[in-house]
Amino acid sequence: MVIYLAALTFVYCFALASPILYRFYLIGSSGGGGPEEQAQLAEAMRESLRGRLWIALAAAAATTGLGIWARVLPGLRAPGSR
Repeated sequence: MVIYLAALTFVYCFALASPILYRFYLIGSSGGGGPEEQAQLAEAMRESLRGRLWIALAAAAATTGLGIWARVLPGLRAPGSR
């Protein structure tokens, strides 16, 4: 169960930070942006996740709980049930 919770937290954090990660990608692929701009984007990403980490954790807990309740998560099903 802990592995599901950790993996889903990572997925939700990635989804919440994806707009800033996309900006990182655009700067890196265009060859523009110096170290100062990259440092600003890194700080913006840390700031964006700082307040939203609890949202990602709550969403991961809710998703894991729903998966356990619906018995769809492998390894957490009752023996003999399909």
